Amino acid sequence: MDKNKDIKELLNRGFTSLESRLNGGAKTELHEYRKKALNKFNELRFPTVKDEEWKYTNIQPVISKYFKPAADATATAGAGDVEKFFINRNDFIHLVFVNGKFSEELSSGWKDTKGFKVSSLKSAIKNHPDIVSKYIGRNAAIEDNIFTALSSAFIEEGTFIYVEKNTAVEKPVHIFYVTNSNEEIMNAPRNLFIAGANSQIKIIESYESLSAGAYFTNVVSEIFLEEGARIEHIKIQDEALSAFHISRTEVSQDKSSNYLSYNVDFGGSIVRNNLHTRFNESGAENDLRGLYLTSGEQLIDNHTRIDHAMPHCQSHELYKGVLNDNSRAVFNGKVMVYKDAQKTNAIQENKNLLLSENALVNTKPQLEIFADDVKCTHGATVGQLNKDSLFYLKSRGFSQETALRVLIFAFANDVVHAIDIVEIRDYLEKKIAEKLATEL
Repeated sequence: MDKNKDIKELLNRGFTSLESRLNGGAKTELHEYRKKALNKFNELRFPTVKDEEWKYTNIQPVISKYFKPAADATATAGAGDVEKFFINRNDFIHLVFVNGKFSEELSSGWKDTKGFKVSSLKSAIKNHPDIVSKYIGRNAAIEDNIFTALSSAFIEEGTFIYVEKNTAVEKPVHIFYVTNSNEEIMNAPRNLFIAGANSQIKIIESYESLSAGAYFTNVVSEIFLEEGARIEHIKIQDEALSAFHISRTEVSQDKSSNYLSYNVDFGGSIVRNNLHTRFNESGAENDLRGLYLTSGEQLIDNHTRIDHAMPHCQSHELYKGVLNDNSRAVFNGKVMVYKDAQKTNAIQENKNLLLSENALVNTKPQLEIFADDVKCTHGATVGQLNKDSLFYLKSRGFSQETALRVLIFAFANDVVHAIDIVEIRDYLEKKIAEKLATEL
C-alpha cells in the first residue's frame, strides 16, 4: 500500500469539500491559485532524510497518519475552555480559531480598530479581495515546497492584518490557534500581515491544544514591511506532545524597516520551523531570536535564512536550545550576503545546552558572502552547564537542584528578556520556569 498516495487522495477529497463551501468564491482568481497549488501538491513528493534540507528530520511519522482537513472536524470549544490561554483580556486584541475555524464569539476587540484592518482571512477574502490577491502567495512559493503547496490549496482561514501608513497600533494583536479534537485532523492557517510605511504593530501567535490526540498544523505566514515599518512578532508553539507542527514564515522588508522575531517552542512531537527574511532595500534591520525546550522524544527543527540583498542592512540572530532525555534539535541557519550588499552587518549565534547524555543537536550556522565590505560573524556551541558557575551557586547555599534551575533559566531567558510586551515576557518567563521545574 502506498500511504503517500492514500494521503494525497484523502486531501484531494478534502479540497472537493472546500470547493463545495465556496459558492461564488469558486470562480475567483484566488481559487484559480488554490487549484494551481493543488496540482503542484499532487506533483511534488514528500521529503525524506535523503534530501539535504531534511537530513536530520524524518517526517515519516507525520505522513503515515491519515489527517483530514480540520474544516470537516466536529469538536468545538467554548469560552471556558480557551479562557486559560488569555494573557491580557482588556489590553489586547484577540482572534481565536478553534480547529482552524474563526470564532467571533471567542474573539474580542477586532471590530473596534482604527488605522488598520484585522480579521479572519476568510472575511478579508470577501471584503478586501484586492489586497489579498496582491500579496497572497507573493513570497511563499509553491513550486518546490509540498507543504506550502498544500497550505495554498486550502487557503480559507487564518489571520489578515493590514496596517495603514503612519499608524502605530496601540494594542497588541494576539492570535490563538486552538486544537480540540480526538480525530486526526490537519489545521492549515494562512496568515497575511502587511505593515504600511512608518507603521508599527505587535503580533503574537499562540498554538495551543485542548486535546492530547495526534493532529497536524501546517501554517504559512507572509509578512510585508514597507518603508520605515516596525513589527514585533512573537510565535509561541505549545502544541500537544503528540502533535506535528510545520510552519513557514516569509518576511519581506523595505527601506529602513525593522522586524523583530521571537520563535519559542515548548510542545509538539515533530516540529519544523522555516523562517526566511529578505532585505529589498537599504537601511533595514531584523533581530531573530529563537528558543526551544525539548524533552522525551521531541524533535524541534529550525531552518532560517536571511537574504542580505541590499547594502547598509543589519541582522542579528540568536537561537538557543535546552535539550533533555532522548530529545533532538536541529538548527540550520544561512546568511546570504549578495554582491551589492556592501556595509552589511550580520551576527548569527546558536547555543545549545544538553541536560542528558542521550540528547542530540545538529547545528549548522552558515555564511555565504559575495561582498567585500562587510562585518559578519557566526558560531555554534553545544555543551553542558558550567561547573564553576554551579560550584559558585552551591557555595552560596543553593541546593544542587536549585542551582541547576537558576543557571538553565538564565541561559534560556536570554532569548525572551528583550520582548517589549511586558505581559508576554512575564508569561514566557513563567512558562520556562515551570517547564524546567517539571523536567529537572
